[in-house]
Amino acid sequence: MYYTLTYEPVVENYVEQRKPYREAHLALARQWHAEGKLVMAGAFNPAIGTLLVFRAESPAEVELFVKADPYVKHGLVKGWEIREWTVVIGG
Repeated sequence: MYYTLTYEPVVENYVEQRKPYREAHLALARQWHAEGKLVMAGAFNPAIGTLLVFRAESPAEVELFVKADPYVKHGLVKGWEIREWTVVIGG
């Protein structure tokens, strides 16, 4: 199954505020990608949030990523949403 994860940044000057945690965030994303769990990820432009696409057994698996993400742990993200995504073409 596929799931999308969207983040909504909370802090003003999000791009600047994320700098101390960016490498740890990207390392986590790269690890999940290497394990085949994270299909793709990226930020919206302007930086109003992010979208990540996971291949996972359940939303609980994606929530493990959220709980481990330095952006969430350090309060840069005010909300997130995990949604099941039905792929019609591709995948």
